[in-house]
Amino acid sequence: MSAASTNPEWVAKVQNQSRLSFGLAVTDMAARDDRVVAISADTLDLIGLREMVAAAPERVIEAGIAEQNAMGMASGLATTGMRPYLCGYAPFITARSMEQLRNDVAYANQRVVIGAACSGIVLGVSGGTHHALEDIALMRSLPNMTVMVPADALEAWHLTQATETLDGPSYVRIGGKFDEPAVTAVDASPTIGKATTLRRGTDVTVIACGCMVVEALAAADELASEGIGVRVLNMHTIKPLDRDAVLAAAAETRGIVAAEEHHLTGGLGGAIAELVAEEHPTRMRFVGMPDTFATVGPTRKVREKYGMSAANIAVKCRELMG
Repeated sequence: MSAASTNPEWVAKVQNQSRLSFGLAVTDMAARDDRVVAISADTLDLIGLREMVAAAPERVIEAGIAEQNAMGMASGLATTGMRPYLCGYAPFITARSMEQLRNDVAYANQRVVIGAACSGIVLGVSGGTHHALEDIALMRSLPNMTVMVPADALEAWHLTQATETLDGPSYVRIGGKFDEPAVTAVDASPTIGKATTLRRGTDVTVIACGCMVVEALAAADELASEGIGVRVLNMHTIKPLDRDAVLAAAAETRGIVAAEEHHLTGGLGGAIAELVAEEHPTRMRFVGMPDTFATVGPTRKVREKYGMSAANIAVKCRELMG
């Protein structure tokens, strides 16, 4: 029997896309818990909620392109003991509804899970209005908020399922209609707040999240051929940050490269730098989006233009080795 035939049914359905993982995981949880409700900001198909619509139509609310209203609905439902999962486009569910997000959800410490699809520059051809390159900074600045950035569809499924035991609000940053190569085992059990070590090495550490994890692994493989041992950490949780893993990297290797599809201001790299500056100063390099709005173009080409690539990660590692 092939390995594919023994995989759970959801593995084939998610099609290597974390956006579908989120919706299907919510549908799965709704089948077990009648408190689970999905609120869509025009994302029924984008986030794969049609199965839940068919199975429990009374627990799916389509708010339309009205993210501020959707955020208020989620907060209100949470006050009644329901478990709202709010599904939206990353650039709009954060920036457009920031007042409601801050006051109604984070300040009130409501148990709301936000699935933010089309993060980063996955909507590259749609331009700056549809790019989400500041959302991690916005979300991790909010007290009470848990911030997660899955590396692939498999990890997105497991982390979404893990929100069942979370108190307070959380943000799950997911992709769009774009293939995400798998780096996570089907039977993985990622722990919120704990990094996953994907490569062991003592020369330099790359700490990556989201789509940059696969690039970090490629860079590590390239550098291994040069005799450079790269430790690769998948930091799927930005807040709370895995302090132990970061500080161990600072103490045991010659420096840290932070890699993310996000502005260099306020994201994963910023969180790491804040920690090591106070606890264990170390040399760092940063891979991500510079302080500019991204150009319009195909996602892969835009990522390469701004150095969000395995090649640039390898360059930064060599700098730390120099």
